Amino acid sequence: MIKKQYRLLEDYLNSLFPNAGCELIHDKDYEFVIEVMLSAQSTDVAVNLVSNKLFKKYSTLESLANADLFDVEKILHPLGLFKNKAKNVIGIAKTLIEEFDGIIPSDKDLLQRLPGVGNKTAGVIRAEVFHIPDLPVDTHILRISRRLGISKAGDTPLQVEQKLKKEIDQSRWILTHHQLIHFGRYFCTARKPNCENCKLNSFCKIRTIH
Repeated sequence: MIKKQYRLLEDYLNSLFPNAGCELIHDKDYEFVIEVMLSAQSTDVAVNLVSNKLFKKYSTLESLANADLFDVEKILHPLGLFKNKAKNVIGIAKTLIEEFDGIIPSDKDLLQRLPGVGNKTAGVIRAEVFHIPDLPVDTHILRISRRLGISKAGDTPLQVEQKLKKEIDQSRWILTHHQLIHFGRYFCTARKPNCENCKLNSFCKIRTIH
């Protein structure tokens, strides 16, 4: 995709989702860390529902660290991969207490020492909790990037992230991250992309990859 097309994309995203932001609901930073981990292969709506129950029952980091695994599994059962996520919930709480004095680290490598936290999750945490410019790539952004010719089939999320960061000004990284997610979640959806009303048809590859 050429620079002119990137600018058109930015302008279009601004017109559609000028105030796009994170849709995970939380009161504490560690709750957000857990919620982002839980969001893998799950919707934000589903994560908000189960996390509300989880944090009502376990209202402190210490109580989460000492939570009964089977009980956490029952709460997380509506989510995909709930058994592994339950282990990660308790693991994150224990690691934060034992290694970081209960404080969320801002360093990307340190964040990835938390169970279930990879490059994408760490990038989201840095952007939302610390407002550090980042543009992590989730499944929505990966799909949109392929459709628009930003990435090729087989490109990893990290490769797509690097391509986007190269062309998009750093001051827009966080906003663009949210806008692309909203675009993929509510407009250019996986099953029913809104091609009839899209202003990106001139360079969209959707007809050749479906």
